[in-house]
Amino acid sequence: MPNVTISCPVFPSENPDKVRLAIEKIFPDAEISENEDGFTASTDSLNHFSKQIRKQKILDTTRSVMIRGKRGKSDKTIFNLNKQVAFMGKISFCEEKMILGTIRVTIVDEEMDALIDTVAPETVDGEEVLI
Repeated sequence: MPNVTISCPVFPSENPDKVRLAIEKIFPDAEISENEDGFTASTDSLNHFSKQIRKQKILDTTRSVMIRGKRGKSDKTIFNLNKQVAFMGKISFCEEKMILGTIRVTIVDEEMDALIDTVAPETVDGEEVLI
């Protein structure tokens, strides 16, 4: 079972309720807490995230982002999501250095390769390869 940690800063120009909602739209099962910098959240479910990447047809992108964020044979992967796009209920990966910050997602799982295969399986001609 994965351990998913989400962190997201809230800047003075942002509405904290909207930032919180952005997290909830991508990770509806997450337990969210507010801190002095913004929000942190945790969940053990990637179900909604996995459904959303299929709906958006971004399996290949998600797979490559998760593998790149893994850095070797680690049991952890890290990636960043665009806050404004998340507020609309969509997933868009981005670099860490964005003006308004990002939603940083850290996933830890003892079987990271198997988790990636489940969340974002390989595709052939845009279709999932069923193993």
